[in-house]
Amino acid sequence: MPKFCANLSMLFTDVEFPDRFDAAAQAGFRGVEFHFPYAFKREMLVERMQRAGVETVLFNLPPGNWEKGDRGIACLPSRMSEFRDGVGLAIEYARALGCRRLNMLSGVVPESGRRIPVDVLRETFISNLRYAAGALEREGIALMIEPINTRSIPGIYLKYSTQALALIQEAAVSNAWLQYDIFHMQIMEGDLAKTMESNLPRIGHIQIADAPDRHEPGTGEINHGYLFSLLDRLGYGGWIGAEYLPADTRPGGTQTGLGWFKPYQLTGAEPSAAVPAA
Repeated sequence: MPKFCANLSMLFTDVEFPDRFDAAAQAGFRGVEFHFPYAFKREMLVERMQRAGVETVLFNLPPGNWEKGDRGIACLPSRMSEFRDGVGLAIEYARALGCRRLNMLSGVVPESGRRIPVDVLRETFISNLRYAAGALEREGIALMIEPINTRSIPGIYLKYSTQALALIQEAAVSNAWLQYDIFHMQIMEGDLAKTMESNLPRIGHIQIADAPDRHEPGTGEINHGYLFSLLDRLGYGGWIGAEYLPADTRPGGTQTGLGWFKPYQLTGAEPSAAVPAA
């Protein structure tokens, strides 16, 4: 039976972020993920997580300046020092929260940087990938890298699953995994079932939302039920992150849109903190 974690950056947004741990637990989720914890004190987040009785499954490395359009900085050669400082900060939060997976956002190549040679962008990303994978491995934390669609984030560097897997192979690191977001990859490449089946040993985390509008499963074109059954048959034991925008934007809209989740609520399967095995 698949095990799902609620993305607290996108779900239960009618309450303040610290209260979303409780909201997720009350809705039947055993795990949570979120985009960034860095605006909050670690001690407070730990207290809210423990009070709710959920596991923090994943969050992202610092993205740069999100308000000014940064969506990660891992491919940007002028910001390698900032990236590496961010790895250290993320590790501090992951230690406190007991989080065993961190995601490395690749970044947008800025308009003024379109002239940066492709090989320089690639070398920068690989260098940062090696650095982060090594630093996290020493802490028992798995590094994810996530392809994102260019409709949601124009100019994003990492945009295909094949690209991500090739970069991991070129970096020659064992502690790096594909974060496979079904919504993004439906837009960019399709063939979801075959891609997951072919690459499951290198997939460390999966996220879901329906296409084309990024709402909950059952609102669009993706057959999530089939994919969940497939992952069960393939023996996928990792988490599946519910990272979508509820179609009902009214207060309580997250809860009213959880019909897709009812068959999987509190199944009795204990969450696993194990780092994926190669």
